[in-house]
Amino acid sequence: MTDPIVRTRGLRKSYGGTTVLDGLDLAIGRGEVLALLGPNGAGKTTTVGILSTLVRPDGGSATVAGHDVVREPERVRHVISLTGQHAAVDELLTGRENLHLMANLAHLGRREVRRRSADLLALFDLEGAADRLARTYSGGMRRRLDLAVSLLARPQVIFLDEPTTGLDPRSRLALWDVIREVVGAGTTLLLTTQYLDEADRLADRVAVLDRGQVIAEGSAAELKRRVGSAHVELTLADGTTERIETDASVADVRRILAGVEGRALRVDHWRVAVPTLDDVFLTLTGAPARSDELVTAEAS
Repeated sequence: MTDPIVRTRGLRKSYGGTTVLDGLDLAIGRGEVLALLGPNGAGKTTTVGILSTLVRPDGGSATVAGHDVVREPERVRHVISLTGQHAAVDELLTGRENLHLMANLAHLGRREVRRRSADLLALFDLEGAADRLARTYSGGMRRRLDLAVSLLARPQVIFLDEPTTGLDPRSRLALWDVIREVVGAGTTLLLTTQYLDEADRLADRVAVLDRGQVIAEGSAAELKRRVGSAHVELTLADGTTERIETDASVADVRRILAGVEGRALRVDHWRVAVPTLDDVFLTLTGAPARSDELVTAEAS
């Protein structure tokens, strides 16, 4: 990566006698979505806090859009936006008033305030609730409003710290759609999440953090290949089993079944097993996945 927009080198942070970051090296390319995964206490939120200038590191360096987070915090704040684990909206204001308030704090012109607010209310499907008090919003609506507020000043980089925690499945899917639209417009995104399917759906690259260091990174597909390969397991009528490596596509399964039948063998049962990011997470952080957790499809 020749010109990352976010970079950390040897980043260190301790609280009392507890080391949270222990020489963290990280790079995020422009327009990329990086998902930062790790167990509780691995340093994910601390990393976001340092990159967003809210936490001062003990050592190492971190830059965002070429600006040092310690020496140039004001410049960093002008190019980033942070959405934390809890929606930071004023519940005594309407959705529209929340947007206008933050737009004024960002020194946007009056005409720009109205235009950007209208655009974002439409993008986040909040037009019908724009003039209702935010305290009447559902959890998913508050998260969407929070993200809308974070986009007012057109940030180059957005930090999303567990943005869908506590949301129901429908609200999570709706927020994912919005995030994809935002990223499609060229924004760089650092996402921390406990939902591994969220990282799988949204991220270009995944970095696994444990004990304050990145222990593995790559695309979701690359990391999955590290813990096992997709395969088809066949149980034949005579009780024997066969395992055949494959990319687990439907065409492959059909080809394998046809080949077995061509050998005059009857398949009593079959299943397709594919590693998931859960398997990656559990294996890399010290808890191997069970084989029955790999099953994604099966039939008799």
